[in-house]
Amino acid sequence: MLNTMVDELVAEDTLLQNLTKHETAPVKLETRDLSVSYGNNVGLSGVSMQIHDQRVTALIGPSGCGKSTFLRALNRMHELNRGVTVSGRVLLDGKDIYGRDVNPVLVRRRIGMVFQKPTPFPTMSVFDNVVAGLKLQGVKNKKFLSEICEKALRQAALFDEVKDRLNSPGGSLSGGQQQRLSIARALAIEPEVLLMDEPTSSLDPISSMKIEELIKGLSDEYAIVIVTHNLQQAARISDRTAFFYMGRLIEYDRTSDMLTRPSDIKTENYITGRFG
Repeated sequence: MLNTMVDELVAEDTLLQNLTKHETAPVKLETRDLSVSYGNNVGLSGVSMQIHDQRVTALIGPSGCGKSTFLRALNRMHELNRGVTVSGRVLLDGKDIYGRDVNPVLVRRRIGMVFQKPTPFPTMSVFDNVVAGLKLQGVKNKKFLSEICEKALRQAALFDEVKDRLNSPGGSLSGGQQQRLSIARALAIEPEVLLMDEPTSSLDPISSMKIEELIKGLSDEYAIVIVTHNLQQAARISDRTAFFYMGRLIEYDRTSDMLTRPSDIKTENYITGRFG
């Protein structure tokens, strides 16, 4: 009886902590009626949602539903492609990143991106891979670059594995190490938000687990948005989850609630495997 009461009190305390965690997290990014079109084809339609700081937000849905389109709109990546039209607003700390006076290069320094496949410069050294973004910004101080390199590699849980190989080519690392190297490169420019487009899809289970553990740790410092097709992964690492379908945001809720008690039949059909 006593053990049951203790278990109930612990469960209630955990629930209250989770509720407090979500209620006190400040909004870092907010989209308002965000739409993206590729020529005459609509990729995203009227998405409005808030993304909280120091939390992991997962984007789920079937292929072609608008997840990656939404993600790339969050740091103006679509501007690198012709024929793409973006409308609506994306607010970073309350300021529209699509404003006329906003430099997209500065936006991408504050909102970093990690892609689906590892993207190291294969012939460039591990060290130069990490500090590539800083060098492009004109940073030349070797001591400063070394300090940032070590910090970013430690944040990416990679330093101990490569500390004696900093001059080796980035392409010489394993697939999982290359993805963590890509994450370290994104962290080196000290962003405030980290966007991840299926960062574990090309990795083996052990490497995927390391990336998941890394994401959970990084969420203490950054707002993280991750696209994933893996519902179990979303359950393990995310605080909130957004379900996209046919270019629209269908549902957005705490991950535990959405995956156990979805409010929309489309969400239920997707998470139970009836489509997608």
